[in-house]
Amino acid sequence: MPPAAHSLNLLAHMRRLRWSAFALVGLAYILSFFHRIAPAAIATELQQAFQTSGVALGALAATYFYVYTLMQIPTGVLVDTLGPRRIVTMGGIIAGIGAIMFGMAETLNAAMVGRTLVGLGTSVVFIALLKLNAAWFKEGEFATIVGLTVFMGNMGAVFSAAPLAALVAVVSWRSVFEVAGAVSLGLAVLTWLLVRDAPGAAGLPSMREIEGKISHPPHEGHWLEALRSVMKNRLLWPNGFAMLGIAGSFLAFAGLWAVPYLSQAQGMTRTYATYHTSLSLIGFAVGALVVGAWSDKMGRRKPLLLGLSGIYVCCWLPLLLAVKLPLGVTFALFGLMGFCASAFTLGWACAKEVTAPALSGMATSLVNTGAFLGAAILQPLVGWALDVSGKAQLISGVRVYADSDFQLGLSVLAAFALFGLVCMFFIKETHCRNITHD
Repeated sequence: MPPAAHSLNLLAHMRRLRWSAFALVGLAYILSFFHRIAPAAIATELQQAFQTSGVALGALAATYFYVYTLMQIPTGVLVDTLGPRRIVTMGGIIAGIGAIMFGMAETLNAAMVGRTLVGLGTSVVFIALLKLNAAWFKEGEFATIVGLTVFMGNMGAVFSAAPLAALVAVVSWRSVFEVAGAVSLGLAVLTWLLVRDAPGAAGLPSMREIEGKISHPPHEGHWLEALRSVMKNRLLWPNGFAMLGIAGSFLAFAGLWAVPYLSQAQGMTRTYATYHTSLSLIGFAVGALVVGAWSDKMGRRKPLLLGLSGIYVCCWLPLLLAVKLPLGVTFALFGLMGFCASAFTLGWACAKEVTAPALSGMATSLVNTGAFLGAAILQPLVGWALDVSGKAQLISGVRVYADSDFQLGLSVLAAFALFGLVCMFFIKETHCRNITHD
């Protein structure tokens, strides 16, 4: 075969493997986002099924985030040592079993066990996908591909809002989760069969070799020593704390408390309330897609991080002031809130770019811990803020809160958002390149 034809076949084979890996693990990521946000749309059904208080409902929803948070750093180690393919396959099996258990649960404890397994299984997907993206795409494309990744994930979140609320009016929420579990098991099998960790695992040259550059060196030494070096990297920590504030407040609000707030404090029907959360998630998805590509094109990270996060913090003001806004304005506000919150997605690119490439899994997992730690703290903390006054009334098995209770809960979320913005100022500008190597 002529050299030119051989090169074309090689590139075609690389593209097939690249997009197969991206599509399969991306679908698993979509499913993880569905599980992340779903309790907001079925909060009433969960309260009725398990007779829960605000704190208990928050704890049930946050169980996913607890285990997700605890698993981030171990996931980084596993991805950097065992590879994404093995980890995503095992995660899909665990998540599938957990989702089926959650759908079949008859008690709150059983539901928590199922949701814990879902969180455990899905916790590995995103970091594994970032590792795959770093291996199969060029460095200057990373934020763009991450934006596309988050956009895909948020399609799962969008489905878990208004469409899920409409679906559970027709079929049981239990059936939805049982089907989701079966899909997760199927994706695990396909991942094992079709995904490869990096071009080298398929006998192909690395992306840097294709560009005529020297491949990044692998890490030599024990994984514990590698993890220690990542933990000591002071340039990573501002990213993690910024995610704790910005991502944590957004996920806690959109993922659980927005629908009860809009339904009870703003007097909306649940349908319109879920339309708002859907719009905020669509705004977040579009924002992630736009911000990643925008940042790569600019060759800068911090201007977008600071500008959009500042607007996101300002979006909380009308809610804190209890301003009664027209329906069109509230839709616009929620869409803008989601779009601007997407700025934190650049934190993963920043983390990768201040760390040795061989340890990108550990670096992004450390930063990602902040996002889910924030949500894990805030979902039950806001529930506590709602319950603390004792003004809530129990109506048809559902707790109805006073407006003042919601103002306290929103204040907690806004304070975390402001903290995240302050941390953004300490993030290192990388100019979209790995500053440890180039």
